[in-house]
Amino acid sequence: MKQRNLKALICKIIFFYSIFYGAMKIIAVLFQDAWPMPNLIMAIPFVIFTVIGGIMLKRDTFSWVYVGAGVIVISIVRYYEMQWVQQLHQYFS
Repeated sequence: MKQRNLKALICKIIFFYSIFYGAMKIIAVLFQDAWPMPNLIMAIPFVIFTVIGGIMLKRDTFSWVYVGAGVIVISIVRYYEMQWVQQLHQYFS
């Protein structure tokens, strides 16, 4: 029972973090003149995690695969974010 609660808690954290990250990217593009294409491309994995997390939350079933993938993708994207945004901006400019 305790392990299920831990899994549910981590899934919910990843879900709400993904919502927050996506919202911040949209706000940055709309109100702070951030580069639209690179920032919206960087938000794609988080939109995917939001959709999957919403489905899991609705069904009240949680997965360790979602947790592992979420931790890995979030860590990699946050670590390389500035580099990738600049490279994407140069590519689309």
